[in-house]
Amino acid sequence: MSSCAHHHVSADAVYPFDARGVAKRFRHAAIFGALDALAAGETMRFVNDHDPLPLLQQLSGRYGDAIRIDYVQREPGAVVIDFARQ
Repeated sequence: MSSCAHHHVSADAVYPFDARGVAKRFRHAAIFGALDALAAGETMRFVNDHDPLPLLQQLSGRYGDAIRIDYVQREPGAVVIDFARQ
């Protein structure tokens, strides 16, 4: 008889999400899905080639204080943002 092990992620896990590899028409849906899957204390590290200001406005409206937004890198052609589930 085999046993099934479940792996639980630590609450401080950081998951990469490179938006540059996602087709533009699917990007926001993929980002929302990834954020919805985060547990409290987990972080999605978002990488993009531009500053996604319209997306950040949408995230604020959708998640409010449930998601913390922290820029890790913010320069032309290279933007990295941590989205942390509160």
